[in-house]
Amino acid sequence: MYRSQNQWNADWIGAHTWNAAASYITGANAMKVGYQGAYHEDNRSGESQDPKMTFRFNNGIPNQITQNLLPWKSVSRVRYHALYFQDQLTRGRLTMTGALRYDHSWSYYPEQQVGPSKWLPTATAFPQTTGVIGYNDFTPRVGVAYDVFGTGKTAIKLNMGKYLEAAVNGNGNYSALLPSSRVVTTATRAWTDANGNYNPDCDLQSRSTQPQDLRPSGGDFCGALSNVAFGTEQIVLNYDEAILKGWGVRPSDWQVGVTLQQEILPRVSLEVGYTRRWLQNFTVTDNLLTAASDYDPFSIVAPVDSRLPGGGGYTVSGLYNVNPSKASVSNDLRTYAPNYGKISQVYNGIDININARMANGVTVQAGSSTGQRVTDYCDVRSKLPEQTGGFSTGSEVAAYSPVNPYCNVAAGNTTRFTGAGTYTIPKVDVLVAGTFQSSPGEPLQANYVVTSAQAALSLGRPLANNAPNVTVNLLAPGQMWYPRVNQLDFRVGKILRFGSQRANISLDLFNALNKDTVLTYNQNFVPGGAWLVPNTVLTARTAKITVQYDF
Repeated sequence: MYRSQNQWNADWIGAHTWNAAASYITGANAMKVGYQGAYHEDNRSGESQDPKMTFRFNNGIPNQITQNLLPWKSVSRVRYHALYFQDQLTRGRLTMTGALRYDHSWSYYPEQQVGPSKWLPTATAFPQTTGVIGYNDFTPRVGVAYDVFGTGKTAIKLNMGKYLEAAVNGNGNYSALLPSSRVVTTATRAWTDANGNYNPDCDLQSRSTQPQDLRPSGGDFCGALSNVAFGTEQIVLNYDEAILKGWGVRPSDWQVGVTLQQEILPRVSLEVGYTRRWLQNFTVTDNLLTAASDYDPFSIVAPVDSRLPGGGGYTVSGLYNVNPSKASVSNDLRTYAPNYGKISQVYNGIDININARMANGVTVQAGSSTGQRVTDYCDVRSKLPEQTGGFSTGSEVAAYSPVNPYCNVAAGNTTRFTGAGTYTIPKVDVLVAGTFQSSPGEPLQANYVVTSAQAALSLGRPLANNAPNVTVNLLAPGQMWYPRVNQLDFRVGKILRFGSQRANISLDLFNALNKDTVLTYNQNFVPGGAWLVPNTVLTARTAKITVQYDF
């Protein structure tokens, strides 16, 4: 656990947008031309309960210090202009829609500074700098619908489109070049509180690559800083200009879909669709001061525990730890992933939906969505094992680290069911309605704290920088799952009329079946400990009475 934690407060976040459009409709054609523009402002300040450092404990024993340069402000600006053209054309049983959009976006950072603070007594000032130099993109959208037999009962629909990463603050490269992101603002040290006073009795101003052992004189043991550039104005994150400007280099994704829609009974239709989505323009960070050979592989043996697959005792391999001689240095370059290898992220899914509007007043909507997202960055990981954090494109994120060996993530297909229905009882004019959803659970984790001594059994040495431990997930994605979440909500309502006035009285039951499905577990694994103890469960059955009176 941490004694304190940092947080970011928004001093001012705002956006100014401009829109203009002109339409022209004639016969079976509908044409539209338009412009969109936006200017986003984001001013944030970082705060902390303790602006100097935070402490980490393991079972009540301190083992790590995190030093930080808080407080400081981060200020960024994003702008974009876009022109678009769209048209629709109908010829007999065929309807086609198409659109083409041009986007130009860029970002910059007004003058700002980091510090002064305890670890950086003299503030580091940064003049106004450029973030994204300029992205230029043409994005197409195409849709086709065909009435197969000309009866209006069977239709085939096709769609294809490209979608760009949103040009907003805090997203992708637009805010990634903030001055506070390019210098080392946090660093960690291993800590042994030898005298038990819960105060790190070491020289925490030191940026030496060697640990301090002051235990013989009544002090503590403190490891070397995780990065010796901490507390300096040294730029440690550089960007390849190729990912900040040009045509078609902005992170984006493509989507292709095909749908068959069929009337199976009067007032009842069935829709079956297939969707494929793939992402592109991934970026990675290369520490230019290290090579793949500077990261030593190691493995661990999962503890024996009946709750783990096969009762535990299996080997988790593919873990890395940096050579101690390179543990405290960095000079990062952010560039395109294809310069090192292939990264892919692809989703394939099938959706089925039924819509019924019966003559007796019953309406039913039901459907399912089945699919799988597959992520693979093993090729890049073998060349850049130092990667931490995650890569993102659009809304998708994949986490990686030297101790996360699961670089090929294919957790398996999951299915989500939804349904909704309504019926108004004749004569008494009472509305009865219900909704049902069944959502798949998420993959479980077993986050196991591996001590330096345990890692050394395979690594052949202690962990770099005197780190007391690392955390390893003992479960591959999809190896174990949370339970499905099934929920039924129910409503009954009645309208009462009093001349020209009326009252609407309704009763809602949420989680009508009173399920107590677990929503989150304790995923910190300790052999025989509290792993998988529920943290939160589905909210118990709740009733709500609503009265609305119109007069």
